Amino acid sequence: MADQRVNDNAVTGGPQNTSIEDFDPPKKPKTSKFAIACALLACTTSVLLGYDIGVMSGASLFIKENLKISDVQVEILAGTLNIYSLLGSAFAGRTSDWIGRKYTIVLAGVIFLVGALLMGFATNYAFLMFGRFVAGVGVGYGMMIAPVYTAEISPASFRGFLTSFPEVFVNVGILLGYIANYAFSKLPLHLGWRFMLGVGGVPAIFLTVGVLFMPESPRWLVMQGRLGDAKKVLQRTSESKEECQLRLDDIKEAAGIPLHLNDDIVQVTKRSHGEGVWKELILHPTPAVRHILIAAVGIHIFEQASGIDTVVLYSPRIFEKAGITSSNHKLLATVAVGFTKTVFILVATFFLDKFGRRPLLLTSVGGMIFSLMFLGVGLTIVDHHKGSVPWAVGLCMAMVYFNVAFFSIGLGPITWVYSSEIFPLKLRAQGVSIGVACNRVTSGIVSMTFISLYKAITIGGAFFLYAGISAAAWMFFYTMLPETQGRTLEDMEVLFGKYFRWRKANAMLKERKQVDGDDNNNAQVC
Repeated sequence: MADQRVNDNAVTGGPQNTSIEDFDPPKKPKTSKFAIACALLACTTSVLLGYDIGVMSGASLFIKENLKISDVQVEILAGTLNIYSLLGSAFAGRTSDWIGRKYTIVLAGVIFLVGALLMGFATNYAFLMFGRFVAGVGVGYGMMIAPVYTAEISPASFRGFLTSFPEVFVNVGILLGYIANYAFSKLPLHLGWRFMLGVGGVPAIFLTVGVLFMPESPRWLVMQGRLGDAKKVLQRTSESKEECQLRLDDIKEAAGIPLHLNDDIVQVTKRSHGEGVWKELILHPTPAVRHILIAAVGIHIFEQASGIDTVVLYSPRIFEKAGITSSNHKLLATVAVGFTKTVFILVATFFLDKFGRRPLLLTSVGGMIFSLMFLGVGLTIVDHHKGSVPWAVGLCMAMVYFNVAFFSIGLGPITWVYSSEIFPLKLRAQGVSIGVACNRVTSGIVSMTFISLYKAITIGGAFFLYAGISAAAWMFFYTMLPETQGRTLEDMEVLFGKYFRWRKANAMLKERKQVDGDDNNNAQVC
């Protein structure tokens, strides 16, 4: 806006009223505390998934003993939540386009609360699986909508920081689940695991109530033609008035609304509720959309295929295989896994917008390859020695902690940041839902096959396999994923579409930005 006034004066030759303040250095934009608060609350949905993963790692030990179920039934119990969440993530895209991002988050909390209560009061394996199904649907809704809402309400300058919050809260939930395992493990056998699972409904209650005080996503509001409401939200979540107007204009352009229309409510196309999206996303995508979809699906599949859920979900078994026999020691070592993940994910949130997505992602996956290889080595050594091998036990424990640490500084948070920021506006909700669905299917397959896999190829061999998959992931990320740091959400269709030649598009965007900057400087000199 200020640049526009300068241009107007330069053209008209009008007087330029200046004061001492005009010569002061420009003020640094202030971070929107309101945007951070909204992102924090929305991402609380991810606590639900994290808690369920973490608590099941210990609860399954007691459930197996109390309900007399087999290892196969334990695998199914642990992994099917990811499959059930497919229903939630599949419906969440269309639901969020229909009723809005805000009320979809509320719906996620309510469904998970019901599921947690059903699991807590389960009297047999079938009842427990039904509660698991309901909770899984709620998790699917929450996993899809939290990153979408956060990306749409965040300014570009610290979008990476805010959209990494879902993964932060997953790790917080995992840590809380581990702590609940240890805290309730002293209760009678038939009560301990029920408390572990039922307490998961507590954060769902706080989430459902708190979200009612959040604003709706400005991008969804624009899609409904509610420009007045969208501008109010943008004013509270932008760093300056100029940025607010720029974001509003970008969203209007992406939604197909002429820039000259500034009424509070305008007429929009009939596709404002997500109709026709699948045709543009799957059947007849542009080269850019096809590249975006491949990148989003690829990063979600590789995140889970690297075996992170086996480390988190079965860490007590891994420590047992490494030579730790005491139940208390296994649970305490598992709490340390949750603590390590939480600490390193917090570190990652502050580096995403400083160093970019690619450097952290490639470093993260490289570290995971290293840790998985040596975890496989350590477990193989322990497996082939009848007596205790203290140094190999120490190596296994260290590599478990290294693995979750490297995962948390890159692949964990960036998967959700990246996939939520690259889709065009009208395809975003349902595009992200496809990525989340692939994520949950892969996680379910990995979780439900781990015990059978390590019985077939040894536990060391299982981690050698995950190391190989991680190496393939590194190559995919290096060749196919462009850097998106600092790009507006509306830049993505230019950046994508060149596949492994994406650097040409990146150079073009940089050149365009430099030319625009030179034009503004020339206008100010005039």
